[in-house]
Amino acid sequence: MLRYLTAGESHGPALTAVMEGIPAGLQISASYIDEQLARRQQGYGRGGRMKIEKDRVQILSGVRGGYTLGSPVTLQVQNKDWVNWEPYMGVELADYEPKRVSVPRPGHGDLAGVLKYGHDDIRNVLERASARETAARVAVCSLARRFLEHYGMEITGHVVQLGSIKANSKSQSINLIKESIKTSELLCADPEAEAAMKKEIDSARERGDSLGGIFEIIAANVPVGLGSHVQWDRKLDARLAFSLMSIQAIKGVEIGLGFTAAVLPGSQVHDEIFSSPGGYTRGSNNAGGIEAGISNGQKIVLRAAMKPIATLYRPLRSVNMSTGAGAEAAVERSDICAVPAAAVVGEAVVAYELAAAFLEKFGGDSIAEIDFRFNNYLEQFGVKQGN
Repeated sequence: MLRYLTAGESHGPALTAVMEGIPAGLQISASYIDEQLARRQQGYGRGGRMKIEKDRVQILSGVRGGYTLGSPVTLQVQNKDWVNWEPYMGVELADYEPKRVSVPRPGHGDLAGVLKYGHDDIRNVLERASARETAARVAVCSLARRFLEHYGMEITGHVVQLGSIKANSKSQSINLIKESIKTSELLCADPEAEAAMKKEIDSARERGDSLGGIFEIIAANVPVGLGSHVQWDRKLDARLAFSLMSIQAIKGVEIGLGFTAAVLPGSQVHDEIFSSPGGYTRGSNNAGGIEAGISNGQKIVLRAAMKPIATLYRPLRSVNMSTGAGAEAAVERSDICAVPAAAVVGEAVVAYELAAAFLEKFGGDSIAEIDFRFNNYLEQFGVKQGN
């Protein structure tokens, strides 16, 4: 079973992650993981924290000579801002007062968190609720991404909407999308839309506001048969939706046509099946590559909606929990828009779920063992990838 945990606070000394279940013999390097961490930090509309942190991973266990050992892999990403926060975030002696937060931000976990855990300082909640945690997830899920690449799978995320601006990329192939977003500051495959998105971000910054949007994740060359219909918690689409919803500020997920399928007749929704040498194909991919909780060999297409970031530089009304009086919400250093970064995190968690499902079907303790099982499966059933 593949599983991972992350730990660490936004302004603590470091973020740590442990992944168990990665088989022995997978080639991996710190530089490969660093590339994914760097992608997460990019994006037009990011805040001041990105000027401080230049995330680099330390591999502390589970890898020797560039290959996984089959034992748990421990990763750590140092917080460079820790030097400025050590007096206020220390494990033993700390001066909490200068950084104490008593006014919750609407839309954040501040109020619910302090009420749930009985804290008198919102910082005890916001430090862990922060999206800074996703740096650890991107790092550790890079192991899963590398695993999928070994078996020919690839994952690409791109922004399809930011605020009210929609991109036109539906007709583009995954290769064209990948090429288009290489030079995009917003991971957007539509240059005209990207220019409008930047203006929207600039306008929000001037107003002290924030923006959300929608990103799409495409997973290509996924074999038939990942996931299962036999129990609710084994359905691949449910697991993917769960992981995407676990990303901070994500409020909705759709697969394939998604909500559009609810307003169309079945004749315009379901993907017709055709016979072809060595397998089957479909005339469309409205199902998004998953039917009855099982991957069907087509591209898996997912979209996630991210709400605007809760920290506003022109704060909304709130309440001072120390006095009960009305007050403006607390302001923490924040982004204006982080949808491109969320897309990179989305790639990471999708990679994890696909790798977990792949290992459940073809599992073994080493890459060589899994290679044998996977190749035997392809030969036995003549599986052919769809459109």
